[in-house]
Amino acid sequence: MIRVLLVDDQAIVRTGFRVILELAEDIEVVGEAADGPSAVESARRSKPDVVLMDVRMPGGDGLSATREILDHAAGQPPEVLVITTFDLDEYVFGALEAGASGFVLKDTDPDELVEAVRRLARGQGLMDRAVTRRVMTEFARRRPPKERTPDVVELLTSRETEIVRMLSKGMSNAEIAKALFIETSTVKSHLGRAMTKIGTRDRLQTVVWAYRTGVARP
Repeated sequence: MIRVLLVDDQAIVRTGFRVILELAEDIEVVGEAADGPSAVESARRSKPDVVLMDVRMPGGDGLSATREILDHAAGQPPEVLVITTFDLDEYVFGALEAGASGFVLKDTDPDELVEAVRRLARGQGLMDRAVTRRVMTEFARRRPPKERTPDVVELLTSRETEIVRMLSKGMSNAEIAKALFIETSTVKSHLGRAMTKIGTRDRLQTVVWAYRTGVARP
């Protein structure tokens, strides 16, 4: 079962998400919270696999809560899926910086919400090509990457760096494999090793890392 924590200041929104998610046989809602501090406490207590996090809440915003949940999780930290009414606003970029693995709009299709939770639980993040390109191009434009350091250059092999750059363009494993004339399984292996080296949990945070460090540029 995928354990989910719902965080939103509106009870009716939490109820709607609970109904949608609990219709799926492999998802269980293990807690709810109406503000940031309550979310942190609930995450510590319920140990969810995925947190659906509203980023605009009175009494403690979702950005600080996201950062605290991920920084202080005991064992494997949960994946954070941001839920927002605003497409690609400053809060979304702040959530990505805080460690979120994806975002959806509050009016998203129920089936898409369920699939988003499943993807995050598998450690994939939300890597839709169109969304990824828009998000990461804007992310890089707003926050110029730091200059690459020798440590960053030496951290990855040349092939791992190449694959991370292609991932940062929104390419799928299959597209990367075709472009490099290698097997999809080989792409997965290289990407898995790269993520282990740089300490990222999923594909989206790997892209964030690439733009932050200058490994990828818009």
